[in-house]
Amino acid sequence: MRTRSSGRTRALTRAAGAAVVTALLLGGTPAVASAQSSPSPSAQPSEAATPEPTPSAPAEPSPSATPPAEPTVRVEAASADAYAARAAQIVAEMSPEQRAGTVVMGHIPSRDAETVRSYLAGSNLGGFLLMGANVGWEEQTRSLTDAMAVDPALPPLIAVDQEGGAVSRLYWDRAPSARELRDQSPGATEAAFARRGALVARAGISVNFGIVADTTADTSSFIWQRVLGETPSAATSRVAAAVSGESPYVLSALKHFPGHGPVREDSHFTIPATDATLSRWNSRDARPFLAGISAQAPLVMMGHLAYTAVNPAPASLSPEWYRILRDELGFEGVAVTDDLGMLVQSGRLEYQDPVQNAITALSAGADLVLTVARSTPQTAPDMAAGIAAAVQSGTLSEERLTEAATRVVALRLQAGGAGRSLLPCEGECAAPQG
Repeated sequence: MRTRSSGRTRALTRAAGAAVVTALLLGGTPAVASAQSSPSPSAQPSEAATPEPTPSAPAEPSPSATPPAEPTVRVEAASADAYAARAAQIVAEMSPEQRAGTVVMGHIPSRDAETVRSYLAGSNLGGFLLMGANVGWEEQTRSLTDAMAVDPALPPLIAVDQEGGAVSRLYWDRAPSARELRDQSPGATEAAFARRGALVARAGISVNFGIVADTTADTSSFIWQRVLGETPSAATSRVAAAVSGESPYVLSALKHFPGHGPVREDSHFTIPATDATLSRWNSRDARPFLAGISAQAPLVMMGHLAYTAVNPAPASLSPEWYRILRDELGFEGVAVTDDLGMLVQSGRLEYQDPVQNAITALSAGADLVLTVARSTPQTAPDMAAGIAAAVQSGTLSEERLTEAATRVVALRLQAGGAGRSLLPCEGECAAPQG
């Protein structure tokens, strides 16, 4: 049975490794501090010559002598500016194909570590989304995610949809779901997502697509079971609390911007639409997202729904919604699309080409495009190739791709340098084995 002291020892060891990784990635030197005090001035050697000591038997240690404390490591997080600067250097040295690959997050339904590693190694993809088909027991999942670090200096973003309740890929998550947390205080939400974040990190996962910032009281809506609050005020406080709870462990994503509140239909199979005005959105659905952004959520997931009074296109493909996210809500992190395969599943003829969907999303303002549904092992690599070709032809600007790639690489550096997948998990967040 694991003891708390052994967990703390591993935590310090892993934190030390994370500090070294961060320093090396950003071109610095890891800071090491000693718990021993500096010698007093009187203990310093004299400038005058001293006689050679006469050999004698070693003195017996005093019973009251205190053994010297072990050295400790001071872990200092790199600043966002430092990650961005290093990311810009890395992206500048990338080939067009590497830049295109890093803005694509793919998926294959396999639990075999070598199969998944080969998939990532041969494609330059910037991320991988774990689904149920990838997850067995906890140790198997950790072995799988460990194998994904093809380049430990720049690991991929490894993501999961771990909301709890109905949307759970890690079946051993016992923390309360959103449906339960709606009836409890925001403090309960923070505690639940701290447990969930630790559990996700223990599995070697760096990103959780797990914070639903949509708000609705409509029980017929497909999203109702998953919202943290039925009113904007209730959702706002709990979304901020969820981000605060998770942030020490994983990178949080808010979803599904700009919010499913005014619609009932399931965007996995259609493109829901509402005629709600921007003014109405600002007073209701915007508020939980703004709270999560203010709490420093580093990712926002763009939803496949249309606010036709704002723009007829789905938000994931709408330049206006990306502008609102950046300019009006002040978001500076990574904007990731919801699964682009959902657009294909809508049956709409204009969205049947997954590569074109990816190019359109990036042109609109997305930084990371995600593909799962209706995809094959070749879908994500084909997207990357199509994105590179679009830059070469002028369909997608090189500046836009560079901007997106830099944001994604900065987040990859942050995930790797912070050692997020190396944190210990004890007590209720630990998983049963076998």
